[in-house]
Amino acid sequence: MATIGVVGAGAAAAAATFVVDEALPNADVTVLEKSGGLCGRAATRRHGDLTYDYGANYVKSDSERVSDLLTQQLDDDGIVDIAERVYTFDEGGEVTPGREPDGHKWSYRAGLTQIAKRLFSRTDAEIHRRTRVETLRRDPAAATWTLVDDDGEAWGPFDAVVLNPPAPQTAELLRESAWDSPVKAPLVDAVADVPYRTIWTAVLHYPFELHLPYYALVNADKEHEVGWISREECKPGHVPDGESLLVVQANHEWSVEHYDDHPEANVDALAAHAAGIVGDDRLTDPDWTDHQGWRYALTKGGALGGPLDSAASEGLYCTGDWVAGEARVHAALENGLEVGEKMAFGL
Repeated sequence: MATIGVVGAGAAAAAATFVVDEALPNADVTVLEKSGGLCGRAATRRHGDLTYDYGANYVKSDSERVSDLLTQQLDDDGIVDIAERVYTFDEGGEVTPGREPDGHKWSYRAGLTQIAKRLFSRTDAEIHRRTRVETLRRDPAAATWTLVDDDGEAWGPFDAVVLNPPAPQTAELLRESAWDSPVKAPLVDAVADVPYRTIWTAVLHYPFELHLPYYALVNADKEHEVGWISREECKPGHVPDGESLLVVQANHEWSVEHYDDHPEANVDALAAHAAGIVGDDRLTDPDWTDHQGWRYALTKGGALGGPLDSAASEGLYCTGDWVAGEARVHAALENGLEVGEKMAFGL
């Protein structure tokens, strides 16, 4: 019976686990997730009657395989398609219609975390939340891996290990691993070279309805302090009628500069920016707010494939949007499906 350890319960890890369970139903899969949630940056929170996706905003239908997974292989009950378009704004805050819509923008009435929850629910994987992996060990004689968490508990041995954290955290785990192999150094370098953007996000609620022709605004020239504004009320089931909920994401430079500032000051600043861009002064005064800093939010490229393939030959697999080289949920899911197939074939 194959044994597999998975570090991180993001969308790609869930997809890989789903494929392995289908191909190797007797495999023993253990997932160790440092947080209390599932699906990584495709994250959902609830506050009273509100449901909001405060990291990734939706899943595009750019991948035929992922579209089939979400609408055919998994239960599509509760899946919602955002009908409104995405407009653009420039450095000066001027809003203009974006390109014509192409494809779907999917979420769920219960939020994007449904993706990982539904994938994992179709498997026999054992998921341990609030379990942070600090050490990775390789036993060359037995050709197995052991994971050690921050409480010193050892998990394994595993025939294969999947690493799903963002590239900088994966690189650090690999760098500190007890793994004597010529594969290690090139892999660490390849993973560490993947660039990332930081995003600081404000969530702003208002007890009134906004009458706007768009779902979201994206900064096309990348010169504004704000990179993205979206309206959760455009997702059925997320916001009660007559209310509005904005997700405002700062750009990389602003987020890095203000990452450790007091959250209240950051929220106020982003609310003011949102009011100026949307053209509604009422938005400076939300009646309820939330926030989240994502230090490793969006990959700006992918890792070299050679070192990743070499690691796979020793039973070590990396997965995520940073492996695919595109900061999109559908890219993470497709990469997870591919990694799951490679792993099942290798075992």
